[in-house]
Amino acid sequence: MARTALVTGGSRGIGAAISKALKAEGHNVAATYAGNDGAAAKFTEETGIKTYKWNVGSYEESKAGIARVEEDLGPIDIVVANAGITRDAPFHKMSPEQWQEVIDTNLTGVFNTIHPIWPGMRERGFGRIVVISSINGQKGQFAQVNYAATKAGDLGIVKSLAQEGAAKGITANAVCPGYIATEMVMAVPEKVRESIIGMIPAGRLGEPEEIARCVTFLSSDDAGFINGSTISANGGQFFV
Repeated sequence: MARTALVTGGSRGIGAAISKALKAEGHNVAATYAGNDGAAAKFTEETGIKTYKWNVGSYEESKAGIARVEEDLGPIDIVVANAGITRDAPFHKMSPEQWQEVIDTNLTGVFNTIHPIWPGMRERGFGRIVVISSINGQKGQFAQVNYAATKAGDLGIVKSLAQEGAAKGITANAVCPGYIATEMVMAVPEKVRESIIGMIPAGRLGEPEEIARCVTFLSSDDAGFINGSTISANGGQFFV
């Protein structure tokens, strides 16, 4: 069944793969982005997927942007909260600004994305929420106290929403990617990349499309009894 899906941070990297996969499933997809107008325009031109610009860290911008999406494409039944940033630094060097920027986008941004859509899902008796967390939200990571805190917090959001939404036909689940072959990871020095791959039992980086396939399943009608779960897609690097 064709539904309307919103993917935050949906025009690049893992988000772009998710947007394209959901479109391939027949859904009407809206992808948000924060600042790269050129990349967003190119993505729309290549895929036909509408892009919308707003800062997920702002509740008012998110609410207004969601209203535009629903006006264009109809009520949103699938939400993929994927937008995220890093501001890495060892804790003793981390500034309050670095902490707050990551909190605003990666944690508060999830609230800002889901909260305006939640009442409509409850009224219609259907919803699929997928939050993209991270392996580093499960195990922590050096120089990522801010990032790990937000990604761990995202898992708490999912587990709580799963309990609140279940009786209304709404599911909330998380995907925790390991190291994925995105532009950001491929841009790190080759030696660093090789050391990362050396920690992954599968012996390779993941592909964005592998994360997207997790999301499309969790977003489907067939996944109605999977709720409050976390899929760890990390090549065997970390188990919960």
